[in-house]
Amino acid sequence: MGLGSGVIARNPVEDLQRIAFLLERASEPTYRVRAFRNAAAAASSIPAEELTERAEAGTLRELSGIGEVTARCITESLHGEEPVYLRRLEATGGAPVAEGGAALRAALRGDCHTHSDWSDGGSPILEMALTARALGHEYLVLTDHSPRLRVANGLSADRLERQLDVVAELNAELAPFRILTGIEVDILDDGSLDQKPTLLGRLDLVVASVHSGLRMPASDMTPRMVAAIANPNTDVLGHCTGRMVMGSRRRPASEFDADIVFAACERFGVAVEVNCRPERLDPPKRLLRLAVEAGCVTSIDTDAHAPGQLDWLPYGCERAAACGVPVERIVNSWSADELLAWTATHGFRP
Repeated sequence: MGLGSGVIARNPVEDLQRIAFLLERASEPTYRVRAFRNAAAAASSIPAEELTERAEAGTLRELSGIGEVTARCITESLHGEEPVYLRRLEATGGAPVAEGGAALRAALRGDCHTHSDWSDGGSPILEMALTARALGHEYLVLTDHSPRLRVANGLSADRLERQLDVVAELNAELAPFRILTGIEVDILDDGSLDQKPTLLGRLDLVVASVHSGLRMPASDMTPRMVAAIANPNTDVLGHCTGRMVMGSRRRPASEFDADIVFAACERFGVAVEVNCRPERLDPPKRLLRLAVEAGCVTSIDTDAHAPGQLDWLPYGCERAAACGVPVERIVNSWSADELLAWTATHGFRP
């Protein structure tokens, strides 16, 4: 039976995007994800009638960006069938989280650490926002990198100001969903932050992270981190140990006096991030328990660099539940207005 014979077609672009999302969530290689995102872009760029005709004629692969596997997925979708590739991913793509972790995940209303293609993310701001909304988020904090991290295409002050204008335009379209403005700002060697203080003060939320000098001795790292935590513009201490536990970039945790650092977080009202990236899982459970005992608030964040990674929250939620993190002290379990009230009052905002 041909495609024009009463078959109720699926949306092949949505199916390809869903496959890419699931591959990202499973930490599959970037080239594999890109193949499906490129195919989705190619399929959406031509009229639906032409796409159907090419599927019938077997000429989809003549289109740039569509290969054998993605052409098969498009054809199956146009025939009203869930693509086999997608069905297999849906069946194997996610392990259930522990009950406590699932309860924490259900309580989260947003994500405070995400990246777009303005720095080293792989997708536009709008695509990240739409994915977050589809996952049930009420808001997404956009935290692209600061200028010193050149390898990540960090944002200069001028580029960050332009991004603020773009976010304002998108928020007008996406309401009531909200993109909150932010940055992942480097903690420099002396503990200062890698962006103009006046510009940081305009942002909704600031994640401060160490990305360089990770092997400096604890006697230097501890005051460096405390200085950043004490900075009135800092809201969240990102991936505090900098460790990598998987992949080719494995490295041990940085050394610092955790009692002093977490006491500073509690004193200055800075949230300790529970980073959900599978290669980070930072902080280790031992340190996360110390942060809880110190009375710190936390932020469970994906540090997503692609849309599918926005669904990594369960990794952090499971660890947070195991360490006794109280849900009421997780800042992204609060509404956007509550979160903004907290960032405006726990530190000075000019």
